[in-house]
Amino acid sequence: MFSFKAAYFYFLAVKITLARFVKKIYFSTNYYNKLLKTKLPEQLYFYPNPFLLSSFVNQKIFTFKLSKVNVNTFWSDFESPKESENLNSFFWLNLINRKNDGEAIQQIISIWIKNNIKYRKKNWSNLQISKRILAWILNADIILNNADRGFKENFFNSIIIQVNHLKKNLNDENDPAKKIEIISAIIISGLVFKECNSNFEKGIKSLKYIVENFFDNNGCPINRNIYDLVQCSKFLVLIKECCKDAQEYIPDFLDDIVDKLVDCLYSLQTPTNKNPLFNGTSEFKINNYLEYLTGLEYKSKNIINNIGQIYIARGKKNLLFFDIGSPPAKKYSKDYQSGPLSFEYFIDNHKIITNCGFGNKISKKAELISRLTSAQSTLCLNDSSVVKFEKNNLINEAFGTSITTSFKVSNFNIDNEKNYLTLSAKHDAYENNFNYIHQRIIKIDKKNSNLHGQDNLIAVNKNKKLENMYSIRFHLYPGISAIQTMGKNSILIQIEKNKSLIFTSNADNLILEKSIFLARNQIINNFCITVTGLLNNIENKNITWDIKRNN
Repeated sequence: MFSFKAAYFYFLAVKITLARFVKKIYFSTNYYNKLLKTKLPEQLYFYPNPFLLSSFVNQKIFTFKLSKVNVNTFWSDFESPKESENLNSFFWLNLINRKNDGEAIQQIISIWIKNNIKYRKKNWSNLQISKRILAWILNADIILNNADRGFKENFFNSIIIQVNHLKKNLNDENDPAKKIEIISAIIISGLVFKECNSNFEKGIKSLKYIVENFFDNNGCPINRNIYDLVQCSKFLVLIKECCKDAQEYIPDFLDDIVDKLVDCLYSLQTPTNKNPLFNGTSEFKINNYLEYLTGLEYKSKNIINNIGQIYIARGKKNLLFFDIGSPPAKKYSKDYQSGPLSFEYFIDNHKIITNCGFGNKISKKAELISRLTSAQSTLCLNDSSVVKFEKNNLINEAFGTSITTSFKVSNFNIDNEKNYLTLSAKHDAYENNFNYIHQRIIKIDKKNSNLHGQDNLIAVNKNKKLENMYSIRFHLYPGISAIQTMGKNSILIQIEKNKSLIFTSNADNLILEKSIFLARNQIINNFCITVTGLLNNIENKNITWDIKRNN
Protein backbone atom coordinates (compact mmCIF):
# COMPACT_ATOMS: atom_id res chain seq x y z
CA MET A 1 0.00 0.00 0.00
CA PHE A 2 1.32 3.43 -1.01
CA SER A 3 2.23 5.72 1.88
CA PHE A 4 3.20 9.38 1.53
CA LYS A 5 5.19 9.06 4.78
CA ALA A 6 7.16 6.08 3.47
CA ALA A 7 7.73 7.88 0.17
CA TYR A 8 8.99 10.93 2.02
CA PHE A 9 11.53 8.90 4.02
CA TYR A 10 12.64 7.14 0.85
CA PHE A 11 13.17 10.49 -0.85
CA LEU A 12 15.22 11.72 2.12
CA ALA A 13 17.25 8.51 2.11
CA VAL A 14 18.07 8.94 -1.58
CA LYS A 15 19.02 12.55 -0.97
CA ILE A 16 21.27 11.67 1.98
CA THR A 17 22.93 8.77 0.15
CA LEU A 18 23.71 10.92 -2.90
CA ALA A 19 24.98 13.75 -0.73
CA ARG A 20 27.30 11.39 1.14
CA PHE A 21 28.67 10.01 -2.13
CA VAL A 22 29.33 13.46 -3.60
CA LYS A 23 30.87 14.73 -0.39
CA LYS A 24 33.36 11.88 -0.18
CA ILE A 25 34.66 12.88 -3.59
CA TYR A 26 34.62 16.58 -2.65
CA PHE A 27 36.48 15.95 0.64
CA SER A 28 39.39 14.41 -1.27
CA THR A 29 39.97 17.50 -3.43
CA ASN A 30 42.77 20.00 -2.83
CA TYR A 31 40.20 22.80 -2.92
CA TYR A 32 38.31 21.40 0.08
CA ASN A 33 41.46 20.74 2.07
CA LYS A 34 42.57 24.35 1.48
CA LEU A 35 39.23 25.57 2.86
CA LEU A 36 39.94 23.73 6.14
CA LYS A 37 43.11 25.71 6.79
CA THR A 38 42.66 28.81 8.94
CA LYS A 39 44.86 30.93 11.21
CA LEU A 40 46.90 28.80 13.59
CA PRO A 41 46.58 29.35 17.34
CA GLU A 42 49.81 30.07 19.16
CA GLN A 43 49.13 28.09 22.32
CA LEU A 44 46.52 26.49 24.52
CA TYR A 45 44.77 28.98 26.78
CA PHE A 46 44.59 26.32 29.49
CA TYR A 47 45.19 22.58 29.89
CA PRO A 48 41.99 20.63 30.70
CA ASN A 49 42.10 17.85 33.27
CA PRO A 50 42.76 14.50 31.51
CA PHE A 51 40.77 12.78 34.30
CA LEU A 52 37.64 14.04 32.55
CA LEU A 53 38.12 11.37 29.87
CA SER A 54 38.47 8.48 32.30
CA SER A 55 34.75 7.65 32.03
CA PHE A 56 35.19 6.93 28.32
CA VAL A 57 38.13 4.56 28.58
CA ASN A 58 37.84 0.80 28.71
CA GLN A 59 41.07 -0.36 30.27
CA LYS A 60 40.67 -3.83 28.75
CA ILE A 61 40.92 -2.55 25.18
CA PHE A 62 44.69 -2.07 25.17
CA THR A 63 47.13 -4.33 26.92
CA PHE A 64 50.42 -3.08 25.42
CA LYS A 65 52.90 -0.80 27.18
CA LEU A 66 53.95 2.11 25.02
CA SER A 67 57.56 1.76 26.15
CA LYS A 68 57.69 -1.65 24.47
CA VAL A 69 56.14 -0.49 21.19
CA ASN A 70 58.14 0.31 18.06
CA VAL A 71 56.86 3.83 17.29
CA ASN A 72 57.95 3.59 13.64
CA THR A 73 55.72 0.59 12.97
CA PHE A 74 53.00 1.57 15.46
CA TRP A 75 50.34 2.24 12.81
CA SER A 76 51.06 -0.90 10.83
CA ASP A 77 51.26 -3.35 13.73
CA PHE A 78 47.54 -3.21 14.49
CA GLU A 79 45.64 -4.33 11.44
CA SER A 80 42.20 -5.37 12.63
CA PRO A 81 39.38 -2.82 12.10
CA LYS A 82 38.55 -2.81 15.82
CA GLU A 83 42.14 -2.13 16.86
CA SER A 84 42.50 0.51 14.16
CA GLU A 85 39.36 2.33 15.25
CA ASN A 86 40.43 2.35 18.89
CA LEU A 87 43.95 3.48 18.06
CA ASN A 88 42.80 6.31 15.81
CA SER A 89 40.48 7.66 18.53
CA PHE A 90 43.54 8.22 20.77
CA PHE A 91 41.48 7.64 23.92
CA TRP A 92 44.21 5.19 24.92
CA LEU A 93 46.35 8.22 25.81
CA ASN A 94 44.61 8.14 29.18
CA LEU A 95 46.12 4.71 29.87
CA ILE A 96 49.80 5.39 29.27
CA ASN A 97 52.64 6.21 31.65
CA ARG A 98 52.46 10.00 31.73
CA LYS A 99 56.00 10.40 33.05
CA ASN A 100 57.98 8.28 30.63
CA ASP A 101 56.08 8.09 27.34
CA GLY A 102 55.98 11.75 26.24
CA GLU A 103 58.62 11.49 23.50
CA ALA A 104 57.11 8.32 22.05
CA ILE A 105 53.71 10.00 21.96
CA GLN A 106 55.05 12.90 19.93
CA GLN A 107 56.58 10.51 17.40
CA ILE A 108 53.36 8.49 17.08
CA ILE A 109 51.26 11.64 16.60
CA SER A 110 53.75 13.10 14.11
CA ILE A 111 53.49 9.99 11.95
CA TRP A 112 49.70 10.09 12.17
CA ILE A 113 49.58 13.75 11.12
CA LYS A 114 51.94 13.08 8.18
CA ASN A 115 49.70 10.24 6.97
CA ASN A 116 46.44 12.14 7.55
CA ILE A 117 47.23 15.71 6.57
CA LYS A 118 44.27 15.51 4.19
CA TYR A 119 40.85 13.89 4.48
CA ARG A 120 40.94 10.09 4.60
CA LYS A 121 37.68 8.14 4.69
CA LYS A 122 39.14 5.52 7.02
CA ASN A 123 40.16 7.88 9.82
CA TRP A 124 37.93 10.91 9.27
CA SER A 125 34.44 9.93 10.34
CA ASN A 126 32.85 12.71 12.40
CA LEU A 127 32.66 10.57 15.54
CA GLN A 128 36.26 9.40 15.24
CA ILE A 129 37.49 12.96 14.72
CA SER A 130 35.56 14.23 17.73
CA LYS A 131 37.07 11.55 19.98
CA ARG A 132 40.56 12.26 18.63
CA ILE A 133 40.24 16.02 19.17
CA LEU A 134 39.06 15.49 22.74
CA ALA A 135 41.86 13.01 23.44
CA TRP A 136 44.52 15.32 22.04
CA ILE A 137 43.29 18.44 23.81
CA LEU A 138 42.73 16.79 27.19
CA ASN A 139 46.10 15.08 27.05
CA ALA A 140 47.91 18.12 25.68
CA ASP A 141 49.99 18.44 28.86
CA ILE A 142 51.94 15.28 28.06
CA ILE A 143 51.75 15.64 24.27
CA LEU A 144 53.29 19.12 24.27
CA ASN A 145 55.75 18.56 27.11
CA ASN A 146 59.20 19.61 25.83
CA ALA A 147 57.83 19.70 22.28
CA ASP A 148 59.66 21.84 19.72
CA ARG A 149 58.01 24.60 17.70
CA GLY A 150 57.64 22.48 14.57
CA PHE A 151 55.71 19.76 16.37
CA LYS A 152 53.44 22.30 18.06
CA GLU A 153 52.59 23.98 14.74
CA ASN A 154 51.80 20.66 13.06
CA PHE A 155 49.78 19.54 16.08
CA PHE A 156 47.70 22.74 16.28
CA ASN A 157 47.25 22.78 12.49
CA SER A 158 45.91 19.22 12.50
CA ILE A 159 43.45 20.00 15.31
CA ILE A 160 42.13 23.09 13.54
CA ILE A 161 41.75 21.31 10.20
CA GLN A 162 39.81 18.45 11.82
CA VAL A 163 37.61 20.80 13.86
CA ASN A 164 36.82 22.85 10.76
CA HIS A 165 35.80 19.63 9.02
CA LEU A 166 33.43 18.86 11.91
CA LYS A 167 31.90 22.34 11.74
CA LYS A 168 31.25 22.08 8.01
CA ASN A 169 29.59 18.68 8.34
CA LEU A 170 27.85 18.92 11.70
CA ASN A 171 24.35 19.00 10.20
CA ASP A 172 24.95 15.76 8.32
CA GLU A 173 24.60 13.84 11.59
CA ASN A 174 20.96 12.86 12.19
CA ASP A 175 21.43 11.25 15.60
CA PRO A 176 21.17 13.95 18.33
CA ALA A 177 23.21 11.87 20.83
CA LYS A 178 26.09 11.54 18.37
CA LYS A 179 25.71 15.19 17.43
CA ILE A 180 26.34 16.15 21.07
CA GLU A 181 29.64 14.25 20.92
CA ILE A 182 30.71 16.16 17.80
CA ILE A 183 29.63 19.50 19.28
CA SER A 184 31.64 18.82 22.45
CA ALA A 185 34.86 18.70 20.41
CA ILE A 186 33.94 21.97 18.68
CA ILE A 187 33.09 23.72 21.96
CA ILE A 188 36.23 22.58 23.78
CA SER A 189 38.45 23.64 20.87
CA GLY A 190 36.92 27.10 21.29
CA LEU A 191 37.71 27.06 25.00
CA VAL A 192 41.40 26.11 24.74
CA PHE A 193 42.24 28.32 21.74
CA LYS A 194 41.45 32.04 22.13
CA GLU A 195 41.70 32.44 18.35
CA CYS A 196 38.78 29.96 17.97
CA ASN A 197 36.37 31.47 20.49
CA SER A 198 33.64 31.53 17.84
CA ASN A 199 33.71 27.70 17.98
CA PHE A 200 32.54 27.94 21.57
CA GLU A 201 29.69 30.34 20.81
CA LYS A 202 28.45 28.43 17.74
CA GLY A 203 28.80 25.08 19.52
CA ILE A 204 26.81 26.27 22.53
CA LYS A 205 24.05 27.54 20.24
CA SER A 206 23.80 24.16 18.47
CA LEU A 207 23.92 22.33 21.80
CA LYS A 208 21.09 24.40 23.23
CA TYR A 209 18.82 23.48 20.33
CA ILE A 210 19.46 19.74 20.84
CA VAL A 211 18.96 19.93 24.60
CA GLU A 212 15.65 21.75 24.16
CA ASN A 213 14.34 19.22 21.62
CA PHE A 214 15.91 15.85 22.43
CA PHE A 215 15.33 15.47 26.18
CA ASP A 216 12.06 15.08 28.08
CA ASN A 217 11.15 17.00 31.24
CA ASN A 218 13.07 14.54 33.45
CA GLY A 219 16.21 14.70 31.30
CA CYS A 220 15.89 11.39 29.43
CA PRO A 221 16.41 11.33 25.65
CA ILE A 222 13.08 11.08 23.83
CA ASN A 223 14.31 7.96 21.98
CA ARG A 224 13.98 6.26 25.41
CA ASN A 225 17.53 4.88 25.09
CA ILE A 226 19.25 4.58 28.48
CA TYR A 227 22.65 4.08 26.82
CA ASP A 228 22.24 7.44 25.08
CA LEU A 229 21.30 8.98 28.42
CA VAL A 230 24.64 7.86 29.84
CA GLN A 231 26.68 8.87 26.78
CA CYS A 232 25.05 12.30 26.56
CA SER A 233 25.74 12.88 30.24
CA LYS A 234 29.44 12.08 29.74
CA PHE A 235 29.87 14.70 27.04
CA LEU A 236 27.67 17.33 28.71
CA VAL A 237 29.55 16.93 32.00
CA LEU A 238 32.82 17.16 30.05
CA ILE A 239 31.72 20.44 28.46
CA LYS A 240 30.60 21.87 31.78
CA GLU A 241 33.82 20.92 33.58
CA CYS A 242 35.96 22.38 30.79
CA CYS A 243 33.94 25.60 30.99
CA LYS A 244 34.72 25.74 34.71
CA ASP A 245 38.44 25.13 34.10
CA ALA A 246 38.49 27.84 31.43
CA GLN A 247 36.62 30.21 33.75
CA GLU A 248 34.03 30.57 31.01
CA TYR A 249 30.35 31.15 31.67
CA ILE A 250 28.20 28.06 31.98
CA PRO A 251 24.86 28.51 30.17
CA ASP A 252 21.78 27.97 32.33
CA PHE A 253 20.42 25.28 30.00
CA LEU A 254 23.66 23.29 30.39
CA ASP A 255 23.51 23.50 34.17
CA ASP A 256 19.89 22.43 34.13
CA ILE A 257 20.25 19.41 31.81
CA VAL A 258 23.35 18.13 33.64
CA ASP A 259 21.45 18.27 36.95
CA LYS A 260 18.56 16.31 35.42
CA LEU A 261 20.86 13.72 33.86
CA VAL A 262 22.66 13.20 37.16
CA ASP A 263 19.30 12.64 38.89
CA CYS A 264 18.36 10.08 36.22
CA LEU A 265 21.65 8.23 36.55
CA TYR A 266 21.53 7.96 40.32
CA SER A 267 17.93 6.80 40.03
CA LEU A 268 19.05 3.95 37.76
CA GLN A 269 21.38 2.43 40.36
CA THR A 270 20.99 -1.28 40.87
CA PRO A 271 22.29 -3.60 43.61
CA THR A 272 24.24 -5.59 41.02
CA ASN A 273 26.05 -2.62 39.42
CA LYS A 274 24.29 -3.53 36.15
CA ASN A 275 21.97 -1.19 34.29
CA PRO A 276 18.42 -2.04 33.17
CA LEU A 277 18.14 -3.23 29.55
CA PHE A 278 15.61 -1.30 27.49
CA ASN A 279 15.65 0.32 24.03
CA GLY A 280 19.15 0.00 22.66
CA THR A 281 21.07 -0.60 25.86
CA SER A 282 23.88 -3.06 26.45
CA GLU A 283 25.22 -3.95 29.86
CA PHE A 284 27.67 -1.66 31.63
CA LYS A 285 28.70 -1.02 35.22
CA ILE A 286 26.53 1.97 36.02
CA ASN A 287 27.74 2.33 39.60
CA ASN A 288 31.31 2.77 38.32
CA TYR A 289 30.20 5.77 36.30
CA LEU A 290 28.42 7.15 39.34
CA GLU A 291 31.72 6.96 41.24
CA TYR A 292 33.24 9.10 38.48
CA LEU A 293 30.46 11.67 38.91
CA THR A 294 30.90 11.62 42.67
CA GLY A 295 34.61 12.33 42.16
CA LEU A 296 33.56 15.48 40.31
CA GLU A 297 31.19 16.30 43.20
CA TYR A 298 27.99 15.66 41.28
CA LYS A 299 25.24 14.42 43.55
CA SER A 300 21.61 13.60 42.98
CA LYS A 301 19.08 16.16 44.14
CA ASN A 302 15.98 14.11 43.34
CA ILE A 303 15.28 10.38 42.97
CA ILE A 304 13.11 9.89 39.89
CA ASN A 305 10.60 7.07 39.48
CA ASN A 306 9.94 7.49 35.75
CA ILE A 307 12.92 7.63 33.38
CA GLY A 308 12.16 7.47 29.66
CA GLN A 309 8.77 5.91 30.51
CA ILE A 310 10.46 3.16 32.47
CA TYR A 311 8.78 3.14 35.88
CA ILE A 312 11.03 2.21 38.81
CA ALA A 313 9.55 0.54 41.88
CA ARG A 314 11.99 0.38 44.79
CA GLY A 315 11.68 -1.80 47.86
CA LYS A 316 14.02 -2.67 50.72
CA LYS A 317 15.03 -5.96 49.14
CA ASN A 318 13.76 -5.65 45.58
CA LEU A 319 13.81 -3.42 42.54
CA LEU A 320 11.54 -3.50 39.49
CA PHE A 321 11.78 -1.67 36.15
CA PHE A 322 8.51 -1.58 34.20
CA ASP A 323 8.23 -0.40 30.57
CA ILE A 324 5.10 1.76 30.32
CA GLY A 325 6.09 3.73 27.22
CA SER A 326 4.83 3.96 23.67
CA PRO A 327 7.40 3.74 20.86
CA PRO A 328 9.31 6.93 20.01
CA ALA A 329 8.75 8.76 16.73
CA LYS A 330 10.10 6.99 13.65
CA LYS A 331 13.17 9.23 13.32
CA TYR A 332 14.18 8.38 16.90
CA SER A 333 13.34 4.66 16.73
CA LYS A 334 16.44 3.05 15.24
CA ASP A 335 17.32 1.40 18.58
CA TYR A 336 13.80 0.74 19.84
CA GLN A 337 13.25 -2.70 21.36
CA SER A 338 9.61 -3.71 21.13
CA GLY A 339 8.83 -4.69 24.71
CA PRO A 340 5.74 -2.83 25.97
CA LEU A 341 4.93 -3.79 29.57
CA SER A 342 8.15 -5.81 29.86
CA PHE A 343 9.93 -5.72 33.19
CA GLU A 344 13.22 -6.49 34.90
CA TYR A 345 13.32 -7.69 38.49
CA PHE A 346 16.01 -7.65 41.17
CA ILE A 347 15.76 -9.35 44.55
CA ASP A 348 18.31 -9.66 47.38
CA ASN A 349 21.11 -8.12 45.30
CA HIS A 350 20.47 -10.48 42.36
CA LYS A 351 18.96 -9.77 38.98
CA ILE A 352 16.36 -12.45 38.27
CA ILE A 353 14.18 -11.39 35.32
CA THR A 354 15.81 -9.55 32.43
CA ASN A 355 15.38 -8.52 28.83
CA CYS A 356 17.89 -9.94 26.36
CA GLY A 357 19.73 -6.66 25.76
CA PHE A 358 20.82 -4.94 22.56
CA GLY A 359 22.89 -7.04 20.16
CA ASN A 360 24.06 -4.38 17.69
CA LYS A 361 27.77 -4.96 18.36
CA ILE A 362 27.48 -8.71 17.71
CA SER A 363 25.92 -8.80 14.23
CA LYS A 364 23.04 -7.41 12.19
CA LYS A 365 21.09 -10.60 12.86
CA ALA A 366 21.68 -10.37 16.62
CA GLU A 367 20.56 -6.74 16.58
CA LEU A 368 17.29 -7.66 14.84
CA ILE A 369 16.64 -10.54 17.24
CA SER A 370 17.28 -8.29 20.24
CA ARG A 371 14.60 -5.86 19.02
CA LEU A 372 11.83 -8.47 18.72
CA THR A 373 9.09 -8.62 21.33
CA SER A 374 10.04 -12.24 22.07
CA ALA A 375 13.44 -10.99 23.31
CA GLN A 376 11.74 -8.98 26.07
CA SER A 377 10.04 -10.23 29.24
CA THR A 378 6.49 -9.59 28.12
CA LEU A 379 3.56 -11.12 26.21
CA CYS A 380 3.48 -11.98 22.50
CA LEU A 381 0.57 -12.98 20.33
CA ASN A 382 1.44 -15.51 17.63
CA ASP A 383 5.09 -14.70 18.31
CA SER A 384 4.54 -11.45 16.45
CA SER A 385 6.40 -8.29 17.41
CA VAL A 386 4.32 -5.28 18.38
CA VAL A 387 5.94 -3.15 15.66
CA LYS A 388 7.25 -3.71 12.17
CA PHE A 389 10.76 -2.68 11.21
CA GLU A 390 11.88 -0.85 8.10
CA LYS A 391 13.00 -3.30 5.40
CA ASN A 392 14.24 -0.82 2.81
CA ASN A 393 18.04 -1.05 2.79
CA LEU A 394 18.48 2.48 1.49
CA ILE A 395 16.39 3.98 4.30
CA ASN A 396 18.15 1.82 6.88
CA GLU A 397 21.54 2.92 5.61
CA ALA A 398 20.52 6.56 5.94
CA PHE A 399 18.58 6.49 9.22
CA GLY A 400 19.22 3.13 10.87
CA THR A 401 16.56 0.42 11.10
CA SER A 402 13.57 2.44 12.23
CA ILE A 403 10.05 1.22 12.98
CA THR A 404 7.25 1.58 10.44
CA THR A 405 4.26 1.05 12.74
CA SER A 406 3.34 2.27 16.19
CA PHE A 407 0.90 1.78 19.06
CA LYS A 408 -0.11 3.38 22.35
CA VAL A 409 0.52 2.37 25.94
CA SER A 410 -2.14 3.83 28.22
CA ASN A 411 -3.91 3.68 31.56
CA PHE A 412 -0.79 3.45 33.68
CA ASN A 413 -1.87 3.27 37.31
CA ILE A 414 -0.14 2.98 40.69
CA ASP A 415 -1.91 1.66 43.74
CA ASN A 416 0.33 2.06 46.79
CA GLU A 417 -1.22 0.19 49.71
CA LYS A 418 0.27 -0.62 53.11
CA ASN A 419 1.50 -4.11 52.21
CA TYR A 420 1.38 -4.04 48.40
CA LEU A 421 2.41 -1.89 45.48
CA THR A 422 0.35 -2.55 42.36
CA LEU A 423 1.33 -1.32 38.87
CA SER A 424 -0.84 -1.65 35.79
CA ALA A 425 -0.95 -0.50 32.17
CA LYS A 426 -2.21 -1.65 28.80
CA HIS A 427 -1.35 -1.33 25.10
CA ASP A 428 -3.23 -1.68 21.81
CA ALA A 429 -0.43 -3.03 19.57
CA TYR A 430 -2.31 -6.26 18.86
CA GLU A 431 -5.76 -4.75 18.42
CA ASN A 432 -5.87 -4.35 14.64
CA ASN A 433 -4.31 -7.68 13.65
CA PHE A 434 -5.37 -9.96 16.48
CA ASN A 435 -8.36 -8.22 18.11
CA TYR A 436 -6.83 -7.99 21.59
CA ILE A 437 -5.76 -5.36 24.10
CA HIS A 438 -2.96 -6.47 26.43
CA GLN A 439 -3.14 -5.35 30.03
CA ARG A 440 -0.48 -6.22 32.60
CA ILE A 441 -0.88 -5.94 36.37
CA ILE A 442 2.10 -6.50 38.68
CA LYS A 443 1.55 -6.68 42.43
CA ILE A 444 4.64 -6.45 44.65
CA ASP A 445 4.46 -7.82 48.20
CA LYS A 446 6.38 -5.24 50.27
CA LYS A 447 6.99 -7.69 53.11
CA ASN A 448 8.63 -10.62 51.30
CA SER A 449 9.21 -9.23 47.77
CA ASN A 450 6.95 -11.83 46.15
CA LEU A 451 5.49 -10.89 42.76
CA HIS A 452 1.96 -11.60 41.60
CA GLY A 453 1.31 -10.86 37.95
CA GLN A 454 -1.71 -10.93 35.72
CA ASP A 455 -1.70 -10.58 31.94
CA ASN A 456 -5.19 -9.86 30.63
CA LEU A 457 -6.08 -10.27 26.96
CA ILE A 458 -9.22 -8.27 26.33
CA ALA A 459 -11.18 -9.06 23.17
CA VAL A 460 -12.15 -5.89 21.29
CA ASN A 461 -14.63 -7.24 18.74
CA LYS A 462 -16.63 -10.19 20.05
CA ASN A 463 -17.86 -11.00 16.55
CA LYS A 464 -14.42 -11.97 15.28
CA LYS A 465 -13.56 -15.65 15.54
CA LEU A 466 -9.85 -16.08 15.09
CA GLU A 467 -7.60 -18.50 16.89
CA ASN A 468 -4.47 -17.03 18.46
CA MET A 469 -1.61 -18.32 20.54
CA TYR A 470 -0.18 -16.32 23.43
CA SER A 471 3.35 -16.63 24.81
CA ILE A 472 4.57 -14.82 27.90
CA ARG A 473 8.32 -14.94 28.40
CA PHE A 474 10.34 -14.39 31.54
CA HIS A 475 14.01 -14.33 30.53
CA LEU A 476 16.29 -15.32 33.41
CA TYR A 477 19.52 -13.47 33.96
CA PRO A 478 22.72 -15.42 33.08
CA GLY A 479 23.89 -17.46 36.04
CA ILE A 480 20.35 -17.97 37.34
CA SER A 481 19.50 -21.65 36.93
CA ALA A 482 16.04 -23.19 36.79
CA ILE A 483 14.47 -26.66 37.01
CA GLN A 484 10.93 -27.70 36.10
CA THR A 485 9.20 -29.67 38.84
CA MET A 486 8.04 -33.26 38.39
CA GLY A 487 4.40 -32.25 37.96
CA LYS A 488 5.42 -29.59 35.42
CA ASN A 489 3.13 -27.06 37.13
CA SER A 490 5.94 -24.97 38.60
CA ILE A 491 9.58 -24.01 38.02
CA LEU A 492 12.27 -23.73 40.67
CA ILE A 493 14.52 -20.68 40.15
CA GLN A 494 17.84 -21.27 41.86
CA ILE A 495 19.57 -18.00 42.85
CA GLU A 496 22.37 -19.48 44.96
CA LYS A 497 22.92 -22.58 47.10
CA ASN A 498 20.38 -21.85 49.81
CA LYS A 499 18.21 -19.31 48.06
CA SER A 500 15.53 -20.03 45.48
CA LEU A 501 12.20 -18.87 44.09
CA ILE A 502 9.14 -20.73 42.79
CA PHE A 503 7.40 -19.69 39.58
CA THR A 504 3.79 -20.82 39.04
CA SER A 505 1.05 -19.93 36.55
CA ASN A 506 -2.53 -20.80 35.62
CA ALA A 507 -1.55 -20.86 31.92
CA ASP A 508 -2.31 -23.84 29.68
CA ASN A 509 1.38 -24.69 29.37
CA LEU A 510 4.37 -23.85 31.53
CA ILE A 511 7.76 -24.66 30.01
CA LEU A 512 11.43 -23.96 30.59
CA GLU A 513 13.28 -23.02 27.40
CA LYS A 514 16.75 -21.99 26.33
CA SER A 515 17.30 -18.33 25.58
CA ILE A 516 20.18 -16.04 24.69
CA PHE A 517 21.53 -12.97 26.45
CA LEU A 518 23.04 -10.33 24.15
CA ALA A 519 23.80 -7.40 26.44
CA ARG A 520 27.51 -8.19 26.88
CA ASN A 521 28.23 -7.94 23.16
CA GLN A 522 28.43 -11.70 22.86
CA ILE A 523 25.90 -14.52 22.76
CA ILE A 524 25.42 -16.03 26.22
CA ASN A 525 23.09 -18.95 26.88
CA ASN A 526 20.49 -18.56 29.58
CA PHE A 527 17.02 -19.85 30.53
CA CYS A 528 13.57 -18.52 29.77
CA ILE A 529 10.32 -19.40 31.55
CA THR A 530 7.51 -19.36 29.00
CA VAL A 531 3.77 -19.70 29.59
CA THR A 532 1.68 -20.41 26.50
CA GLY A 533 -1.88 -21.16 25.51
CA LEU A 534 -4.57 -20.87 22.84
CA LEU A 535 -7.49 -18.46 22.71
CA ASN A 536 -10.13 -17.33 20.26
CA ASN A 537 -11.18 -13.77 19.70
CA ILE A 538 -14.58 -14.08 21.28
CA GLU A 539 -13.18 -14.60 24.76
CA ASN A 540 -11.17 -12.64 27.28
CA LYS A 541 -8.23 -14.39 28.83
CA ASN A 542 -6.65 -13.76 32.23
CA ILE A 543 -3.26 -15.40 32.75
CA THR A 544 -1.88 -15.22 36.28
CA TRP A 545 1.65 -15.95 37.44
CA ASP A 546 3.57 -15.77 40.68
CA ILE A 547 7.22 -15.53 41.66
CA LYS A 548 7.53 -16.42 45.36
CA ARG A 549 10.34 -17.08 47.78
CA ASN A 550 10.93 -20.77 48.31
CA ASN A 551 12.75 -20.50 51.61
